[in-house]
Amino acid sequence: REISECKRCPRLASYIRDVARNKTRRFRNQEYHGRPLPGFGDVNARLLIIGLAPAAHGGNRTGRMFTGDSSGDWLARVMHIHGFASIPTSQAKGDGLVLKNAYVTAAVRCAPPQNRPTREEMDSCHPYLERELKILGNVTTILCLGQIAYGSACRLYGVKRERFGHNRLFRYDGVQILTSYHPSRQNTQTGRLGWKAWSDVFERASMLVR
Repeated sequence: REISECKRCPRLASYIRDVARNKTRRFRNQEYHGRPLPGFGDVNARLLIIGLAPAAHGGNRTGRMFTGDSSGDWLARVMHIHGFASIPTSQAKGDGLVLKNAYVTAAVRCAPPQNRPTREEMDSCHPYLERELKILGNVTTILCLGQIAYGSACRLYGVKRERFGHNRLFRYDGVQILTSYHPSRQNTQTGRLGWKAWSDVFERASMLVR
């Protein structure tokens, strides 16, 4: 409730509400959520997945992270294949998607313009991530989708940030941090992130949390 009512960042608060009012043509008949998003999943999870932020017409519309957009499609499908999700799709809240041994969250809780939050906005959001991690007492592995997510994870544990790359594993005292390219359209449609490379990350994550 506290996250959903947050207005710490005026630029983001204004943007997500503008998007919700104006909508995009293909979703013009749908009601947009238009508020900041908490994470979701299994509170006993050993795997914590951190993304960048909700998508303007994905999570900001549906009210659940990685839901209703192409990134959500990629994430739900691969999580289902590797036993972390009950169904291979993520279309809307109440669609039957249940996560198993995994929890999904983000570095920033509001969709930022051009997917580019400012440093001040990331700083304002970070305490929410810290508090989520305290609630999730069983986390042993963090999967970071993109460089911003990786930076947030390093900040959580006060560890030095290493060189980011796809399917790289960093071991620190008390946690393993696995990094991946984000499944954004920019990455998947240009071939920077292919399906096998994406699936390989989750195969590795599955082994790490066993």
